[in-house]
Amino acid sequence: MDSEHVASGGKVPTPVPEDSAVVVDARGSVMVWSAGATQLLGYEPEEIVGRHATDLLAADLPASARRHIAEGRQWATEVALRHREGGRVVVRLRGAPLVDATRRRLWLVTGAALTNPAGPSDPNAAAMWGRTLAQLPLPVAVYDLDARLVAANEVMTRVMGRTEEEMRGLTLWEIEPSWPFDEYDRLQREVLRTGEMIFHEQHGQAPGETREHAWSMFLSPLKDENGTVHGLSAAVFDTTEQYWARQRLAVLNDASLRIGSTLDVTRTAEELAEVAVTGFADFVTVDLLESVAQGEEPRSVPPGESVTVRRAAQRSVLKGCPESVVASGRTSLYPADSLPVLALVSGRGTRHRSDDTALRAWVESSPARAATVGKYMIHSVMMVPLRARGVTLGMVHFLRHRTPESFGEDDLLLAEEIVARAAVSVDNARRYTHERRTALALQRSLLPERPPALTAVEVAYRYLPAGSGADVGGDWLDVIQLSGARVALVVGDVVGHGIQASATMGRLRTAVRTLADVDLAPDELLTQLDDLVIRLDREEGPEARGRAEETSGEVGATCLYAVYDPASRRCTMARAGHPPPALVTADGTVRFLDLPAGPPLGLGGLPYESTEVELGEGSLLALYTDGLVEAADRDIGVGLELLRRALSSPADTLEATCDQVLSTALTSRPADDIVLLLARTSALDARQIRTWHLPLDPAAVAGARKVAGEQVAAWGLDETAFATELIVSELVTNAIRYGEAPIRLRLIRGSTLICEVSDGSSTAPHLRRARVFDEGGRGLLLVAQVAERWGSRQTPTGKTIWAEQPLPA
Repeated sequence: MDSEHVASGGKVPTPVPEDSAVVVDARGSVMVWSAGATQLLGYEPEEIVGRHATDLLAADLPASARRHIAEGRQWATEVALRHREGGRVVVRLRGAPLVDATRRRLWLVTGAALTNPAGPSDPNAAAMWGRTLAQLPLPVAVYDLDARLVAANEVMTRVMGRTEEEMRGLTLWEIEPSWPFDEYDRLQREVLRTGEMIFHEQHGQAPGETREHAWSMFLSPLKDENGTVHGLSAAVFDTTEQYWARQRLAVLNDASLRIGSTLDVTRTAEELAEVAVTGFADFVTVDLLESVAQGEEPRSVPPGESVTVRRAAQRSVLKGCPESVVASGRTSLYPADSLPVLALVSGRGTRHRSDDTALRAWVESSPARAATVGKYMIHSVMMVPLRARGVTLGMVHFLRHRTPESFGEDDLLLAEEIVARAAVSVDNARRYTHERRTALALQRSLLPERPPALTAVEVAYRYLPAGSGADVGGDWLDVIQLSGARVALVVGDVVGHGIQASATMGRLRTAVRTLADVDLAPDELLTQLDDLVIRLDREEGPEARGRAEETSGEVGATCLYAVYDPASRRCTMARAGHPPPALVTADGTVRFLDLPAGPPLGLGGLPYESTEVELGEGSLLALYTDGLVEAADRDIGVGLELLRRALSSPADTLEATCDQVLSTALTSRPADDIVLLLARTSALDARQIRTWHLPLDPAAVAGARKVAGEQVAAWGLDETAFATELIVSELVTNAIRYGEAPIRLRLIRGSTLICEVSDGSSTAPHLRRARVFDEGGRGLLLVAQVAERWGSRQTPTGKTIWAEQPLPA
């Protein structure tokens, strides 16, 4: 660009376009950039507004101009500016100080004009000056001391929708007695009273316009050489483009702050709709692919096929979204090769006007859609696919019916930007929902489905996952039926969250059941479990441990294991870093049992100790995880006291007591998973148990068989007599043949019929298949065929072999 001209040995400034004007604030940032400025330097308003004015300088301002700016006085000088294409433009500019409504200093920078107070002396020049003012492409008007219009140029008459003759002699309030002209009238009178310029910004529709504009107004006093005010002038700049640029930036900022505040797919979709309607659309709908709405992996959108979507969110400037033809939460179908499907397949956003043939075909494919488009006069539509990480998740529709302007290219870019941001949040929420659902399913599958019917105890429990803002943890409980009518109660907590913690919990629960089947004492069982946790940690390796530590900061688990025997009414317990159980006696006294704490599982090398407690019939044991009594906003002592209070007056049923404990102990949404297991003990009386001590003599087998048959008959269990006699015969024979004294036979009538034979040898029995001509080896095989289940356990004095039969219906 030839930006400098040389004449008579000097530089002649480039002529400044007549409508060139720039407004700069006190900090030097450009506020208004006119079309003439764009013509002069090539910058569009959105490229300059907000930048510092010094970015446009190709050389420093002259010292006199800098001094006048510092003193707040008018200045006029030649200035070297940078063109957008990189050239240098020398122009003569004038700066006039302004004051906005908040008394802040502004500068109006225009092309320098002649300063002859009497006006041009040449008649031709005066005529040209008059035509210049009249034909300026900016609305300009002059008012007298009574704020009555004296003259208005052509653009002003067009904006006002009235001729100059119709407005001459009238105030603005008389011309247009409505808001905001009452405010303009007040500002004009303030200029006339103070003699100071006022800058004012307004967004609205002028009487002569069909759509809203953003206006920047300069109301300046007209003074003579003595400073006396004789009237005022109004120069108005259309800053609509800058206004919309600021609006788009505000929408983007709002989107970054509001979208993705939760890990909930539906809420994230609602936030997207709210931001878009608040910013630039009149009606917004968010449709998710059905697989995404269900929290599953999204399926690709094949071309040429219809697509099922679910309305996740919608928002309108009209109350109740009357434009909607699909309710939130309902599914709808995008027909094959329709506009939405084409956009989903291409992955690119599109915009359409009401006269678009493709849009008309999409609208008319649904009578309900066609009716609502006509009723609400929807005239502009954008369809933007919701995509994240290369995967399509759904479709967002943006519509306008109250905003008169159609969507432009900048609007489409804005929509794509906020949809892209929302898509990442939607995908994060979908992934979280999928993982949480998987972890919950895994965890629930490893918990007892319903409290089992047991002779020893009546049980009820609650498993309460943490709130939606937290991951699923590794809490678990179990109720295991042991031999001899005994029962094992287990509560544990794996440190950490998510699928990894749930999987570890499942492995530990399986291990506890396996170790319980061999009837290990509680302290021995926890020792074996501790070794298992250490092995699991080693197998997973340092990489997996690093992931666990990132999640929880610790690696390990806690556990409480208790075995209750209804025959002796004694309960043996041990714990590994777990909260102590609570015991409620028959008189309502609540105390926390003082068990040796033991280290959490996974530390290794430290012993566990068992404690035996005698429980009266009807005692209530409460086992729980730390989420019930610990919280960030209170001390654990407060939680234990709340638990004591809830148990001190238990409800009529265990189920109701569980609910009572949770409602009392939980004062806010839990941040961790919670397990609560309540067990009310029962006792077997002497009529349900019969014991015989037998000599180490084969002749004792017949006597044992006889007394067993008589006892089951006395219990009214004649149907089990033959099987019981067979079991007793085989077990006593094995004890006499392979065991040691003392030998004891015990029958227990509980929920099943149990036969136990104990001897002094610790050698474990085992099944073997006898050959045709073998005289022995068939005893345990017969017992296994007749009994519902059988097994053996070690005792302090030897072993016990037992067999169970179901009671007759």
